[in-house]
Parts: sequence; structure tokens; C-alpha cells
Amino acid sequence: MKQILLCCMLLISVSLSAQKLTVKTNLLYDATATVNLGVEVGLAPKWTFDLSGNYNGWTFSNNRKWKHWLAQPELRYWFCERFNGHFLGFHLVGGIYNIGNIDADFKLFDTDFGSLKDHRYEGWMVGGGIGYGYQWLLSKHWSLEAEIGLGYIYTRTDKYECVHCGEKLKDDEPHHYIGPTKVALSVIYAF
Repeated sequence: MKQILLCCMLLISVSLSAQKLTVKTNLLYDATATVNLGVEVGLAPKWTFDLSGNYNGWTFSNNRKWKHWLAQPELRYWFCERFNGHFLGFHLVGGIYNIGNIDADFKLFDTDFGSLKDHRYEGWMVGGGIGYGYQWLLSKHWSLEAEIGLGYIYTRTDKYECVHCGEKLKDDEPHHYIGPTKVALSVIYAF
């Protein structure tokens, strides 16, 4: 009986020590002055759940703005062991935004980002996608992670005449976006 009890306690302690909780920040978002924080928890030997939140509430020089808040939950499958190596992520994204006076003269798939220079857009979005990533263990507590995701986003947008004050041109216009939905280079601390 003592051996069975000892084996059960050993299995429970191994199971508990294998569970991890990590916190992370995406350096690419940091570079755009977007405050962000992510938390990831282990669910099973090869599965984790990641939740990140992002906020940018600032207006920059020349009234440039990329104001937004986003939430991005993701379920991850790890090919070897969780929190190490290759993984596939299945993510959702949702948030609100107020964007204008951004000189981004390019098109990506069917989305023209050039109109951000002369108009302001306010709206909300929701979508999802699939991502591929890799995590490098740097030490017992520190890791580095890279991920790219592709997917679909549906938005509803109010379009305004100018970036400062103009009248509303279009009310609640829908838009469908297909392309990159997640790009991350994150520094991670594991507890």
C-alpha cells in the first residue's frame, strides 16, 4: 500500500512540475509603441493555451495614429514537447481601431493600405487563422519565440474625410481581409 501511495505522489509531483506558466512580450509590437502582454499555460503534454492583449492609445507627430486594442487567444499544438521547438497555433483575433495619416502606399492581397494617408478609419474587427512558430530555450526561465500566422479578418469601418476632423464618408462599411493575421518575435519568461 505504501508503494502505491508513493508512486501516486511521485506521478502527481512530476505532473505538477511539468506544468508551466509563461509571460511574454512581442518585440515587434513594442517597436510600434504598442503595449502588449501574453500569458501561456500548459494544458496537456503537447497542448498549450496562449492569450495576448495589445493596446496602442497614442497619437504621434503629424496626427499619425494607429490606435487600437486587440485580444488574440491561441490554442497551440507542439510537435515535440510544449514550450520547446516547433508548434502550430490556431488563433482568433478581435478588437477595435482608429487609424489615420499613415503613409503605407502598398496593397496586400485585396486590401489597399494607401488610403490610410488621406482618410481616417474607425471600426472593429474579428477573425482567425493558423500560425507556425518555433521557440528557442535560452535558459531555465528565458526563451525566444517567432511565429507567423495567416487567416481571415472581417471588419466594419466608418470612413472619415480627413485624419483630423472631416465628415463621415461611409457608415459601417464591411471589409474582408485575407493575409497575415499574426507576426511575433517574443521574449518569454517561464515560471
